[in-house]
Amino acid sequence: MTTPDIAARRALVACAALMVGALTLTACGGDAGAKNDGKGGDSPKTSTAKIAISAKDGSTGASINATGVKVSDGKLTEVKMTVAGSGQAVPGAISADGHIWKPERQLERGTKYEINATAKDPDGRTAAANAIFTTVSSANSFIGTYTPDNGATVGVGMPVSFTFDKSITDKKAVQSHITVNTSSGQQVAGHWFGDRRLDFRPQEYWKAGSKVTMNIDLDGVQGAQGVYGVQKKTVSFTVGRSQVSTVDVNTQTMTVVRDGQTLKSVPISAGSPEHTTYNGQMVISEKFTQTRMNGSTVGFGGEYDIPDVPHAMRLTTSGTFIHGNYWYNKGNPPFGRTGTSHGCVGLADVQGAQGDTSAKWFYDNTLIGDVVIVKNSPDTTVAPDNGLNGWNMSWSAWTAGSAV
Repeated sequence: MTTPDIAARRALVACAALMVGALTLTACGGDAGAKNDGKGGDSPKTSTAKIAISAKDGSTGASINATGVKVSDGKLTEVKMTVAGSGQAVPGAISADGHIWKPERQLERGTKYEINATAKDPDGRTAAANAIFTTVSSANSFIGTYTPDNGATVGVGMPVSFTFDKSITDKKAVQSHITVNTSSGQQVAGHWFGDRRLDFRPQEYWKAGSKVTMNIDLDGVQGAQGVYGVQKKTVSFTVGRSQVSTVDVNTQTMTVVRDGQTLKSVPISAGSPEHTTYNGQMVISEKFTQTRMNGSTVGFGGEYDIPDVPHAMRLTTSGTFIHGNYWYNKGNPPFGRTGTSHGCVGLADVQGAQGDTSAKWFYDNTLIGDVVIVKNSPDTTVAPDNGLNGWNMSWSAWTAGSAV
């Protein structure tokens, strides 16, 4: 039999036990609103550093220019990039502030790469990220080879000329991502010759001494169905002094004018009556101290094959040069008298390109991009796309060929 006193004592003991249990649960579970400082038995916090690799893991068609690693709320400690499979290292560098890593060189097209990156947040906690990806393939990309090269000094007639390795169907998209500006303030316009060549020039020759800058921003630009650009760079060149040389076929002479002053009048021998020289404005695009000229490569069969033509400067793609001639008839020199070539402009020279000759003087005083004008020839005017000779097109026709 339980007495009232005994029952009361048992109830007090039960209440005490419940209170202890409640206190114990509170101590172990913590207050939902209490601050978690990450100490003691709590799980450690993850790093707040967030690493972003430009190319997603498993992606194809990645840029060969924009690949890199960035981190926010932390600093990169190590980035390793390799060619997947071979393990060949891709050199690169972390920026001074520790936020960016970039490869030292442009990546190769159609190549699989792997990136492994680590970083630390301000509290020293480490984060890691990795990606394996493949760059855009050659079949799905296009590249434009261009002239002039970065840092070049050229003549006033030198256009900016791009030749693409794929046919471009979206000409507007491609042209709008190439800008050409000059310190002289001249307006510059583009012109398409077919679907693979795009040239830029001002209405008149470049101003002597000006600087021309072309910004190529084609990376990721779709030039045709499934074909994307991969180039992203800025190229600058300088326009040198103004030199324009005029060949008069009637008199078989060439007058060289620099910055408005006549430097020299040089006797020449232009094309023969059977093989006349083009008329028109022609830009010197290449220079060779000596080169081989074989008639079979330009439609003249075996009429000539000269292995060491001295001081040769190209005027057209089809094979017109202004060059030295050492094989002329010494008893009856043609220079200043008659045309004897297969369409080229010849100057007196010696074999080996070493003599003090008219040809050597002109070669030494010529820049790529200088202009040679031929007049009074019975031939037609050179086609604007036969070499870098767009100056033979009116400005209205030139701008009509622009896609923007």
